[in-house]
Amino acid sequence: MSKLRILNFQYQVLKRLPALSPAKWLSAKDRQLSDLHQHFQPNIDEMRRVFRKIDLDGDGRISIEELRSLLSSLRRKDAAAEADSMMRVADLNKNGFIEFEEFMEVHQNGVTRNEIKMAFWMFDENRDGRISAEEVMSMLRKLGWRFGLEDCRRMVNNVDKSGLGLVGMDDFMVMMTRTMKLL
Repeated sequence: MSKLRILNFQYQVLKRLPALSPAKWLSAKDRQLSDLHQHFQPNIDEMRRVFRKIDLDGDGRISIEELRSLLSSLRRKDAAAEADSMMRVADLNKNGFIEFEEFMEVHQNGVTRNEIKMAFWMFDENRDGRISAEEVMSMLRKLGWRFGLEDCRRMVNNVDKSGLGLVGMDDFMVMMTRTMKLL
């Protein structure tokens, strides 16, 4: 499940866009907790794996088409426009592609607890505050991975500390930050 950091890329880019600032789509309840502003330094090896997952043709750079494909697979309402905005922000040398250095530049300030919470809510389709194996399977399929339900149950059980077969926010936070350093 460490490959789920693809979702963080989207939020890192979106928070740089004034019109889509997280403050506009997060509730006051989400913003009031001070630890949400803690930043974690992403693991560079994991970031390389995420980059390669988005770089579908393996040419070492992310194209606008690859971004659109990712966002479409996540069933974003306006994947094309969102991909265009992400490219405008992340393509620092304006060559029409995002190279790994630019990809890392987007993450220069790290990943916040708030962004990890946003990733949690993308998994929690029924909004009950817990992620089931079925929800993991659904998200992984959107990302192009084909795991069976038993595989997803094993993933959930590896993270679930309650023994209920569900991943809560605390378990998700631990899983997502276990290879990161607090900045």
